[in-house]
Amino acid sequence: MIEIRIHGRGGQGSVTAAELLAVAAFDDGREAQAFPAFGVERRGAPVQAFCRISEKPIRRRSQIYSPDYVIVQDPTLLDTVDVLAGIKPEGTVLINSERPACELNLKTTARVVTFPATQIALEELGRPIMNTAIMGAFSGISGAISFDAIERSIRHRFREELGDKNVSAAKRAYDLGREQKQ
Repeated sequence: MIEIRIHGRGGQGSVTAAELLAVAAFDDGREAQAFPAFGVERRGAPVQAFCRISEKPIRRRSQIYSPDYVIVQDPTLLDTVDVLAGIKPEGTVLINSERPACELNLKTTARVVTFPATQIALEELGRPIMNTAIMGAFSGISGAISFDAIERSIRHRFREELGDKNVSAAKRAYDLGREQKQ
């Protein structure tokens, strides 16, 4: 089973990203679940969303405390939220940042990968909503979900021109992620 925890702020699409990742995983023939956890329900407040992907039925119903992957949509959370809590030593942390991972000085044995999701979103969508770019990067880096399934998931949620723009953002991030895949 692959467990993913997404950290973001309200309005950035963290919950939608988790849901769409689960839909894509299901489309790829796996079992999946996605769910949010947030306290203050307002735009800009820190939120967490979770996604599990498995070849077998998923019986676990708790939050994810020891993720294989941590995705950080907003790098300002690195200073305010313990985004590394519980990450497996062999896990991967994906951070939306234009800075190289070595400059972030994160104290973890997990692999840290950065990519410019906000920049991609601004260029492709004209707005800093980077959830589909995050999905593409996750697919490219992890290989856990095919890009075809990511694309179908996005197109199911976002129609016509908005779907095209979101798929384009996801594809750019996917290609960057493939370059950084272990």
